[in-house]
Amino acid sequence: MANKYKEFTSLSLPDIEKEILAQWQQQQAFEKSISLREGAETFVFYEGPPSANGMPGIHHVISRTIKDMVCRYKTMKGFKVQRKGGWDTHGLPVEIGVEKELGITKKDIGVKISVEEYNRKCREAVLRYKNKWDELTTKMGYWVDLKNPYITFENNYIETLWWLLKKLYDKDLLYESINIQPYSPAAGTGLSSHELNQPGTYKDVKDTSATVVFNVVNNEKAQFLFDKTNGEDIGLMAWTTTPWTLPSNLGLTVGPNIDYVLVQTKNPYTEIDQNVVIAKALFHKYFENPLNLSLEEGDAEIFENSDGKKKHFGWKILNTFKGKDLEGIMYHQLMPYEANQTDNPNAFKVLLGDFVTTEDGTGIVHTAPAFGADDYKVGQKYGIGILIMVDKEGKFIDGLGEFSGRYVKNYKDDPNYEDVNVDICVKLKKENKAFKVEKYEHSYPHCWRTDKPILYYPLDAWFIKTTALKDRMVELNKTINWKPKSTGEGRFGNWLENMVDWNLSRSRFWGTPLPVWRTEDKSEEICIGSVEELKKEIEKANAAGFDNSKFTTHEFDLHKPFVDDITLVSPSGKPMKRVSDLVDVWFDSGAMPFAQWHFPFENKEIFADNYPADFICEGVDQTRGWFYTLHAISSLVKEDIVEELKNSNLPTNNVDGRAYKTVVSNGLVLDKYGNKMSKRLGNTIDPFETIDKYSADATSLVFNDECFALGQFKIRPRRHQRSAAQILWHII
Repeated sequence: MANKYKEFTSLSLPDIEKEILAQWQQQQAFEKSISLREGAETFVFYEGPPSANGMPGIHHVISRTIKDMVCRYKTMKGFKVQRKGGWDTHGLPVEIGVEKELGITKKDIGVKISVEEYNRKCREAVLRYKNKWDELTTKMGYWVDLKNPYITFENNYIETLWWLLKKLYDKDLLYESINIQPYSPAAGTGLSSHELNQPGTYKDVKDTSATVVFNVVNNEKAQFLFDKTNGEDIGLMAWTTTPWTLPSNLGLTVGPNIDYVLVQTKNPYTEIDQNVVIAKALFHKYFENPLNLSLEEGDAEIFENSDGKKKHFGWKILNTFKGKDLEGIMYHQLMPYEANQTDNPNAFKVLLGDFVTTEDGTGIVHTAPAFGADDYKVGQKYGIGILIMVDKEGKFIDGLGEFSGRYVKNYKDDPNYEDVNVDICVKLKKENKAFKVEKYEHSYPHCWRTDKPILYYPLDAWFIKTTALKDRMVELNKTINWKPKSTGEGRFGNWLENMVDWNLSRSRFWGTPLPVWRTEDKSEEICIGSVEELKKEIEKANAAGFDNSKFTTHEFDLHKPFVDDITLVSPSGKPMKRVSDLVDVWFDSGAMPFAQWHFPFENKEIFADNYPADFICEGVDQTRGWFYTLHAISSLVKEDIVEELKNSNLPTNNVDGRAYKTVVSNGLVLDKYGNKMSKRLGNTIDPFETIDKYSADATSLVFNDECFALGQFKIRPRRHQRSAAQILWHII
């Protein structure tokens, strides 16, 4: 009797899928799709590593849908398509989760809980939901190797990272420097530029801004000003959106070729006579000029005191001059306290800087080298020193009077938090040192994991000199097939054109340790590039009389605190300890083309056959994340990869510095209110529920339309999945 197709009296898409999945598993369909094509041309796909310390959401379905379509299509075209899964297991998200679970903060690590115990908890947490991720992968019918995934916390993976870092170190592309960097007090860590530019990190906020008056010292340098006021006090007006930085002020910066005016007027708050200096182009921001006078010396406007609604204050132009005429003029410290005293003779003077503009403010920039990149640079140039009046928790240090111990932002979600910026402005108003205080709406960066405002803070950090190979990265990007093309040319291309060096190091506990050992005086150091090299250096240190008994090969772990217990010996016989920093977790994921195969320590042939990727796909939020770090690392180590393959008589024709040839940057899945779906925000949709109710194919079909794949998609689950299920029903 001839075989007949199975007849259905009713159609249940989820039930049909379960039958098909069972058949695939029984027949090992995925495995056979690869083994049967042994010797065929390869199509290389890289899986971006998710973090399994939380549950997957519906937004994780979209990129997996696109990945599966492309890889199945290439498989059906006869290509051998291996798909190795992977897990991102280090970094801030893991630490934050563990700290919440344990009810501790960063300050408690090493006090209430040992570093070893803390990292053990992190290791336990990182794959807590792996089974649920595997379940979603299976239910979707997404074919990827779950049995042999790469895991970023494993020693082999870390060893490859060390090898890469050693190569960068040897080429002088890895260096240490003190610099002003974005810092998250809520997370207790610095951030790299690509972390700071994740979607949603810049938020429109209303802050208290202040235009404050710094009183000029009456001496010979400023005599040309005081001659015009008959010796009366003169104030330099500077504008800031961060009044909390005022106790750290050490200079005022003006533009050398900007026109400034000396104005006789009254203080709007105290109504005391006051003489102030401001950029001519910004005069209108603070003074009324109904006659549109040209603001030359002698011009004046006299008003009645009030029209019943507001007070009007007259003014007179006493002098006009260029910014360069102000250079070196001294002023009195605005907010002197015990903690911010300095004997630096270069402090509290007017400086010149090309970064000063007349777009907003007063044309005079309050300069606190501790909290701004431009401030730091001009401060270094003039040698004015640095005052760090805020600690790494985001609060004022002791010795600042009534502001001591107060947080500069509400980092602790304290319902009774009182804005210290407001109180600073109130104090300055009373002292006749504030000229204008108002709320100012602007875009301000926030930590991508805590949603709390960042600070720009002086950090002793390690950097990768990505700018050294900027031209290579820009040119290689032009050869990558971007979907959509506008993302590669626009968002990604612009990012490369304006890149800065990669802030690599992190002052945390759970992550890849930076493999640099150095002497206490920093005169000698070594970068370790392999486990074998480390063991040899340990043997040398042991022979020199140093005790490394805590670090045994029996329980070999390349994490803190074990590597921190290792003492190496310098060429001159001095002890060397590892620098305490960890590596940016984005380096972990960006190194996966090499580390997933433990290259170059093994699997060189497999690596050569699987590098670079023909295709990758993730959300647009990875443009300045995984897409960038993949591209940067591969570009930087191109010659090292070629050398390793040549030494093993393996082909190098595919190695051109690219990590991937084609990338699909799919849009973000938004909730019904238009917000990005995120585990952290708690606005995700349960993908298991939608798959069980409507089927995996219906759920995936929602995302199959090109406009959904390449744009922003506001999902309304019931409507979309039901319509997709109806389409499948009619097809069948």
